[in-house]
Amino acid sequence: MAPASPSTTTSPLPTVPGIKNIVLVHGALADGSSWAKIIPLLQASGYHVTAVQNPLTSLADDVASTTRALARQDGPVLLVGHSWAGMVITEAGDHPQVAGLAYIAAYVPDAGQAMGEVAQQGPAPAGGQNMRPDAAGFLTSTPEGVVADLGFDLTPTEQQVFIATQQPLAAAATMEKVRVAAWQTKPSWYLIARDDRTINPELQRAMADKINAETHLAPGSHLLVLSQPEAVAAFIQEAAQKAGAQHKS
Repeated sequence: MAPASPSTTTSPLPTVPGIKNIVLVHGALADGSSWAKIIPLLQASGYHVTAVQNPLTSLADDVASTTRALARQDGPVLLVGHSWAGMVITEAGDHPQVAGLAYIAAYVPDAGQAMGEVAQQGPAPAGGQNMRPDAAGFLTSTPEGVVADLGFDLTPTEQQVFIATQQPLAAAATMEKVRVAAWQTKPSWYLIARDDRTINPELQRAMADKINAETHLAPGSHLLVLSQPEAVAAFIQEAAQKAGAQHKS
């Protein structure tokens, strides 16, 4: 599949028969509620949506949790991952139920790569080094990092809620290597966060190009799943429609 020219997705699309199951996988520091603005938009278009609650204790644990969610689906699935979850869906996407992969400002590893390696393959992000480990080796962002970089386009209330509810990621998880790269055999889509200060947009574009993903562009910070829900929902719906058409052909 040849990559399409980048475009900005703006409004949700009507559902098309084909893939009705969408499984959403949250990033680091987040949980399934990070999709709260997007889920109603997808459901209103007739999709069956499952938001995974991953433990963030290891890559293997997150893959196992996502795989359990995939096994509960009753047909083909579009598997969607934000940020860290790009690592998760790359491996979990090898599940036979998965018909397509959708990456949202996400890391895209090759088989045998860890997140730490992928992050070093492109230009550094514009934001500062905001992640801090605790005594148990779990990472969270500083409040300043959330406000200035990670979610600079959220409302002040949303920023403070994110700071209070962020779920730590095990630092060791960033060095775990994926065992298989599902994008090698499954069609893929990628939504670049144009103003991302956490994963450089140039790195996002390079990762999308590497996997021949159909690439879209949306304004917003790394947390565009919170700040740009309409654009993200439209991107997911378009990917689901196209993955469904390819799955049936």
